[in-house]
Amino acid sequence: MRVLALGGAGTMGAAAVRAAAALPGVGELVVADLDFAAARRLVAELGSSRSKLTARRIDITDAAPLDELLAAADVVLNLVGPYYRFGPAVLAAAIRAGTHYLDLCDDWEPTLRMLELDGAARRSGVTAVLGMGASPGISNLLAGLAAGRLDTVRDVYTAWPVDVPDTGEGITGPDGAPGAAAVHWMEQISGTVAVVERGEPVRRPPLRPVALTLPGGRRGTAYTVGHPEPVTLRRSLAPGGNAACLMVVTRGTVAFLDGLRRDLDRGRLVNETAAALLADPPLGRALAAGARAVRFRGPGTLPPFFAAATGLRDGRPLTVLARPAEDPPGLLADMARATGIPLALGLAQLLDGTARRPGVHPPESVIDARRFFRDLAPYSPGVAVEEGPAGR
Repeated sequence: MRVLALGGAGTMGAAAVRAAAALPGVGELVVADLDFAAARRLVAELGSSRSKLTARRIDITDAAPLDELLAAADVVLNLVGPYYRFGPAVLAAAIRAGTHYLDLCDDWEPTLRMLELDGAARRSGVTAVLGMGASPGISNLLAGLAAGRLDTVRDVYTAWPVDVPDTGEGITGPDGAPGAAAVHWMEQISGTVAVVERGEPVRRPPLRPVALTLPGGRRGTAYTVGHPEPVTLRRSLAPGGNAACLMVVTRGTVAFLDGLRRDLDRGRLVNETAAALLADPPLGRALAAGARAVRFRGPGTLPPFFAAATGLRDGRPLTVLARPAEDPPGLLADMARATGIPLALGLAQLLDGTARRPGVHPPESVIDARRFFRDLAPYSPGVAVEEGPAGR
C-alpha cells in the first residue's frame, strides 16, 4: 500500500517513518513536509529500506496539493501539530479522499471534534485511528487490558511521568526555545480540562490531586492534566465512576506547574512565556514553588506509566493495574520513538486488516492490544498486569 506521512520529517514524524518503512505492507512511503530539505535527508537515510520512499514538499494549509497527495495514498499518517488547528481539517480531507487515517493527537478538544466525523468516515469506508502514540495510545491499550478483567468498570485512570523518573522529554527545542510539546503542556495545565465524574463528562481545573492505592502495595498521589483518554475511555469502557489522565510528578514540580497555572488563568502569562519559564525557571519563582511544595502530596510508590481500572468481578471489588514490565519504561527515555513506534505498529494492523473498521476510533476500540504489545516487545519488554482488592 501507499502510505503518506504528513509532517514526516519532524522529530516524532521521523521516528514513525523509520518504523513504518520496515513494515511488510508498505509498498511506497511518501514523506511530505513543509521542510523539503529535511524530508529529502530522511528519505536518503532510509534509502535501503524495503519500501520505495519519496520526498514531497507540502503546506497542509494549501488545500489543492493536500487533496492531491491524499487521493494518491491508501493511508495517511497525520504528524502535523498542533492538532487543534490541523487535526479535524486533515481528517475531513482524508475522508473526502477515501484515505485511511492515523494520528498522534494528544489534545482532548480536537479529539472530540474528530469523533464527530465518525458518520462521514463510515459512509466513505475510511478507518481513522486517533491518538496512536504513547499517551494517548499505549495508555489506552493498557486501560483496555485492565478493564477487560472486570465485569463492571467503575473508575479508569491513565498516567504518565513528568520527572518520576526523568524520561528525557525535552522542554526546549534545538534552538533553545521552548518546544512545541512544552507549549502544548501549558495549555493542558490551565483553564479547564475534560474528566469523567459519575460516568459523565465534565470540565474541571487541572492539577487536581488523585490519591491511588494500587496492587502490589503501590500508593501515592498523581495530578490531573488535559488529555484525550478520559473522553475516549468513557465511550469505549463506560466507567460508571471517574476517569482522568494523570501526571506522576514530584511535589516541587507540581508546585511550580501550579504557579504557572494560576498566572496563565489570570492572563499574566501565555503558553509560550509559561513554557519558557518552565525551561529556565527564575530563582524567585523556583523558591516560591519550593515553599508551596509542602502543600502537595508526592507520587509515593506509584509506577511512572500505567493504567488502572477499578470495578467488580464476580460481585467483588477489584483493582487491576496494567503497566510496562520494565520500570522505569526504557522506551519513554526517547519520547520521539515512544510516540512514533506505536503509530507504526497501529499502521501495521490497519494495513493487514486487523484494525480495518470504517469510522473514527480511539486506539482501544480497533487495535488488537495483545498483538500490539507482542509487536512492541523488541522495543519495550512486555506488560505486567496485577490485581488486588479495590483501594479504599
